[in-house]
Amino acid sequence: MRGTRTDARRRRHFRVRKSVQGTPSKPRLAVFRSNKHIYAQVIDDESGTTIASASSQESGVKGKTLTVDTATEVGKLVGARAKDAGISTVAFDRGGFRYHGRVKALADAARETGLEF
Repeated sequence: MRGTRTDARRRRHFRVRKSVQGTPSKPRLAVFRSNKHIYAQVIDDESGTTIASASSQESGVKGKTLTVDTATEVGKLVGARAKDAGISTVAFDRGGFRYHGRVKALADAARETGLEF
């Protein structure tokens, strides 16, 4: 029996996570996209802490539908917050989602703020 689309995404995510690890010097930029919102976190996996985060549910972005423009705003927010925390290089974790559309827009916006990956 086949699993659900969510199960398939989780399998892809586990496959990606085998090679993508966040360290204190190069944390992981994790992206999660739902139908209504998009979330991004900069995570140090060794200590298990979130260094910076942003989502489309925050006050500056809230109330807008999830589009490429909204994802771009979230990418700029998480990039700026990571820079404020002293992070310049990250490992990108697409979370099992295709690197396309909203996920790509978030990544490109984070790169524009100066994050390298």
